[in-house]
Amino acid sequence: MPVDAALYSAALGQYAAGVCLLTVRDGIDDVGTTVSSVMSVSAAPPLVAVGLTADGYPAEVLEEVGSCALTVLAAAHGIVASRFASAGRPSARHLLESVAWTRAAGSGGIVLTEGLVALDCRLERLVPAGDHVLALLAIEDVPVLNEAAAPLLRLRGRYVDESARPLGRP
Repeated sequence: MPVDAALYSAALGQYAAGVCLLTVRDGIDDVGTTVSSVMSVSAAPPLVAVGLTADGYPAEVLEEVGSCALTVLAAAHGIVASRFASAGRPSARHLLESVAWTRAAGSGGIVLTEGLVALDCRLERLVPAGDHVLALLAIEDVPVLNEAAAPLLRLRGRYVDESARPLGRP
């Protein structure tokens, strides 16, 4: 018997996950999305996997362009995570007006300079996985590494700090 979707969602919501911003620079604009399904796959060669909605625009653009940037967000980026998780969002640059960012050298994707870490990535392949795809990303560079920054986490459907306290408005 299949597992109830609401029960499945509630069960996985108990797992605290880091929150990332994936950005793709195409010839027209910058596309970005919040992701929390990210995992390390391999150290040699350095690979990560990112879960994206299969029929979503970010997956489509990533497949076309073939490269992206991935920033692991800091606790101070709760508003940024919410903005990029919303449907019908404008250009990534417009959502980052008050946030320090630069471009990754290889992909040209936006990276937040105050994130925990940023990865400049090349798409190895997309792997179908139900209603999502797993983007297998080869790491080409690490343009940001802030080892003292506090992480942004997602737990039980909310953004929280490393002590599991819900984030308030700044």
